[in-house]
Amino acid sequence: MGRIRPIDLVDVLVYLVVLGLFIQFAPQVISESFALALLTAILLKAILEVVLVAKKAAVGRLRTAQTPATRVLGALLLLAVMAGSKFIVLAVTDIVFGGAVQLGGFFAVTALILSLIAARALTRRLLVGEPTSSR
Repeated sequence: MGRIRPIDLVDVLVYLVVLGLFIQFAPQVISESFALALLTAILLKAILEVVLVAKKAAVGRLRTAQTPATRVLGALLLLAVMAGSKFIVLAVTDIVFGGAVQLGGFFAVTALILSLIAARALTRRLLVGEPTSSR
């Protein structure tokens, strides 16, 4: 396992802030304590890292597809990764935290994940000049 980079800690803090805003303003997103919100942010960081790797692989597969059938298969794979990741986040959060943390339903968690990814990209661009389209 690699070392924890400073940018990973920044990601967790950004995720914690975004999650905190969702907890405050979206009634279906609930965390019983700050400690659980922090642990949820760490869990989301881990899950989203895996999802970003899977998405990158699916996009690469789609770009290298040479026949219409493989393009359709690549597009379906990308769609499965994008939609399936929301269900994975909901399931893992429920398994790890039970009822103490609720991220809402599919649409709430989709908005949360899009917000997390956007905030991460903007923060990375501000801090290290990393382009927002990376990953």
